[in-house]
Amino acid sequence: MKLFRFAVKALIACVWIVTLGPALAADGASYPISIKHAFGTSIIEKKPKRVATVAWANHEVPLALGIVPVGMARANFGDDDGDGILPWVAARLSELKSDAPVLFDEGDGIDFEAVAAIRPDVILAAYSGLSQADYDTLSQIAPVVAYPQAPWSTDWREMIRLNSAGLAMAAQGDALIADIEADIATTLDGHPELKGKSAMFITHLSASDLSIINFYTTNDTRVKFFADLGLASPKSVLKASQPGKFAGSVSAEEIDAFDDVDILVTYGDRTLFDALKANPLALHMPAVARGSLVMLGNDPVGNAANPTPLSIRWVLKDYVKLLSEAAKKSK
Repeated sequence: MKLFRFAVKALIACVWIVTLGPALAADGASYPISIKHAFGTSIIEKKPKRVATVAWANHEVPLALGIVPVGMARANFGDDDGDGILPWVAARLSELKSDAPVLFDEGDGIDFEAVAAIRPDVILAAYSGLSQADYDTLSQIAPVVAYPQAPWSTDWREMIRLNSAGLAMAAQGDALIADIEADIATTLDGHPELKGKSAMFITHLSASDLSIINFYTTNDTRVKFFADLGLASPKSVLKASQPGKFAGSVSAEEIDAFDDVDILVTYGDRTLFDALKANPLALHMPAVARGSLVMLGNDPVGNAANPTPLSIRWVLKDYVKLLSEAAKKSK
């Protein structure tokens, strides 16, 4: 790693010419662009031409804005055909008449060597779990757009705003947000039953061991997306959410604290559904007793729970339909 960092520093010293002071470029943007985030401030001196993204879904912002990254993370969840590219991303690449970019395998963490090899001008990571060490290493390669506050807590709007700013396309990013919001509103017009209902997202449950109930807090993007769909976080989840933490857990013996939940969403299949319905402690949750459950699989619809710029419209109707069916049981 030390040798790698030295090599990166040497490369930057040779090829990176820094422009001092603001300048108005041909694209209308004023440079340098400063982007504040959890690790400080990143400075983008000129319009990026070679864009790299790391972590989950950051590549969807440049793609939505018509830019194909030179490298992006391989999909590690919900990949239905094993090619490392989710269906909505494949569809957008097809629309742009582009082959797939270099795919980074992040199964063991960020592949710094692979990122450096494609010589990016900027690295987008607004939605990620970067550590300080990760950020420091990536910053030796190119300016990094990191998350604004806490890891894995950047909602889809913030992801678009930050990453589009890193592309010097802030106005286009705002327009993209408005378009997605309009589509969400149109979809919800046909589902008034969701309005006023509360939802909780539990996760990492095992049908063979329901002694601990893990859940996503109000800091997580899946839970934040509930608000976009007209759903509220119950007081029990608000109370159990800790600042800066995107997940929490409670003993199943305390599960009756969540008796104010109307809809329960989780990843799992029929086996987990049956186990929850048969567990005497889980039945203390009215949502479980009623069967107001949304079971998401390792498939494109399962990805809908974690909203991203391209996935939202791809699976919105299917996800809202599942939530609607669960909401009707909560009456």
